[in-house]
Amino acid sequence: MFIRTLGNGPPLVLIHGWAMHGGVFEPLLGHLAHDFTIHLVDLPGHGRSRGELELAPHATADALLQRVPAGAIWVGWSLGGLFALKAAARAPERIRALAAVASSPRFVAGDGWDFGTRPQVFEQFAAGLAQDFTATIERFLALEAAGSSLDAATLRALEARAFEHGRPSARALEQGLEVLQAADLRAVVGTLAMPSLWLAGRRDRMVSPAAMRWAADAAPSGRYLELDTGHMPFLTESGRVAAALRELAARAA
Repeated sequence: MFIRTLGNGPPLVLIHGWAMHGGVFEPLLGHLAHDFTIHLVDLPGHGRSRGELELAPHATADALLQRVPAGAIWVGWSLGGLFALKAAARAPERIRALAAVASSPRFVAGDGWDFGTRPQVFEQFAAGLAQDFTATIERFLALEAAGSSLDAATLRALEARAFEHGRPSARALEQGLEVLQAADLRAVVGTLAMPSLWLAGRRDRMVSPAAMRWAADAAPSGRYLELDTGHMPFLTESGRVAAALRELAARAA
């Protein structure tokens, strides 16, 4: 698994979402590189991670725990938040604090959980991958950007960045959708041993802010922050996201 390291200070791990890679966090780097040593992860099958590792919750979480320093703050955006949450459950002594950015412990509605996305949404993306790979990813990115103040040029740049290091593997994208559909980590949230931050976008079309407020209330040392953005708050509110991560680090000191 490819991990880019930069900056100075205590360790901070950034884990991206479906169909992207660590480069999506570029707007945050200038705000954080003087305060943290940043570990930018490319999940299996994405970006520059082209090994044999499967994109599965246990295997990916364990591989990350082996690769990044103990005592790091873990930040997971969207799908990446599920891997961060799984790692926090498996090795809480290695994680200083946890931040979920537009990431819910359960993405799909059902079973007494009204805060999730309809299962058909992920099923449609899965079917679309077989029919038109590129167009499906572009539709997904447009949905992610909805609700944010991104102009057309910025959205095109985001689409180009998704393929900056080659297209994600079809297998990894299928596995990522399977994780989003199947994962239910609600029980983990109440057992978190470290401070946590649940950062939501008020106009997010992918993850309900209500789901993240629920998680912040359920976590023993959870805090909730809502910004007036869509699913990618670090693109349009990078300074405020960085400030929230510094505050989380101070709470975990």
